[in-house]
Amino acid sequence: MSENIRLAFQGIWNHKMRSFLTMLGVIIGIASIIAIVSTIKGTNEQILKSLIGAGNNNVTVSLKQGSSDYYMDYGLPAGISPVSQDQMDRIRDFPDVEDASFYLERSWEGNIANGSNMLSSGAVYGIDTHYLGTKGYQVISGRPFLDSDYPAFRKVVLLDETAAAALFPDGGAVGGTITVRNEPFTVVGLVRSSASGPEINSLMDYYNYAQNTNGVVMIPDAVWPVVYQYDEPQNCVARAVTTNDMSNVGKEVAEVMNESVAGYSPAEASAGQDAETADADAEEGADGVETGTEGTASGNTAITYRAEDMLEKAKNKQELSASTNNLLIWIASIALLVGGIGVMNIMLVSVTERTAEIGLKKALGARKKTILGQFLTESVVLTSTGGVIGVAAGIILAYVISHTSGIPVAISVPAILIGVGFSMLIGIVFGLLPSVKAANLDPIQALQRE
Repeated sequence: MSENIRLAFQGIWNHKMRSFLTMLGVIIGIASIIAIVSTIKGTNEQILKSLIGAGNNNVTVSLKQGSSDYYMDYGLPAGISPVSQDQMDRIRDFPDVEDASFYLERSWEGNIANGSNMLSSGAVYGIDTHYLGTKGYQVISGRPFLDSDYPAFRKVVLLDETAAAALFPDGGAVGGTITVRNEPFTVVGLVRSSASGPEINSLMDYYNYAQNTNGVVMIPDAVWPVVYQYDEPQNCVARAVTTNDMSNVGKEVAEVMNESVAGYSPAEASAGQDAETADADAEEGADGVETGTEGTASGNTAITYRAEDMLEKAKNKQELSASTNNLLIWIASIALLVGGIGVMNIMLVSVTERTAEIGLKKALGARKKTILGQFLTESVVLTSTGGVIGVAAGIILAYVISHTSGIPVAISVPAILIGVGFSMLIGIVFGLLPSVKAANLDPIQALQRE
């Protein structure tokens, strides 16, 4: 075998131009497929980053009425009680849930001040001890909430950097006092989010995925009723073990939390989810992008807990992108077919040119399988060399496309291995006929033909 491989490379070197032209179809086909697959993978990763954020496996489960978020500013929803401690413990015990936090929220709260310094609009959260870790917040100054803050009902507050800059423009936020709806709270710490949020690459991405940047204020959930309402139903943010677990985590958490909804029916909730999906699909189809849903789904006004399944949205966009690119892969595969036919043609020419050599070897006792193995090895070496060159060309082409068009790429190692393996398969399939022909030559007739 090693001798056949050596002779094959020697033949390629002795006929460099002919060998290169023979390999050209394989090179173009493999290079095209590698470039397309790398583009697909890069685009899929960008979609995940745009919708979810790199390494951010959080799933938010909140109350929705139809297809719209239900805000507590509308008043306490009838028939929905706060999530119990037993429900919280069961959710945290799910094997695919790394951690979970149950929190209360007021978005766009404008009644937050430090004297004459106002936070014109920001979000206020009533959080438990799991919130900072689950959401990926780090305390950069001061301290987090202590376990003792909750039973003592201490009116303490954490600010993010945006809120701190607005309320304390001269610094010194930690230890200062702010008012939330005229209730005084002592600032005990500043926090910063370490989690990577959605990646914003365009104005449309900003409108769709940008997070609130107007300042975040956090207070212990135990003192939430001092400022807002008693017995408000909580939202939940659960961190899945992996990104692929996010959809399942969202369904599991929502199912448990919906036990707090009087008269909850899984079928009714499913109808609401279908309505939300239909609205989103309709808007995406009309506008070419998903813009979200803000109206109440027609015919469904039930208030239930539902997860914001960003992974499912990402998968839908990935499938839409992949379906187009898969067609391009099939088109590129035609080049491989043409390349394989070229290999068969040149191997048939090689058999004709070397008829005397074959006849002499068989006259000296060479067996059919020896001749078959030699020519089949030459064919495989020829196409494999083209495959390796095609892989290198495909990687270069992928980066050229990325640089010139801004399309992200991610080199796929499995695609490289499959490309090289497929080029070897082409050599076997299209080199088999010439090899069999060479092996079946009659030595006497071969020598006479020469």
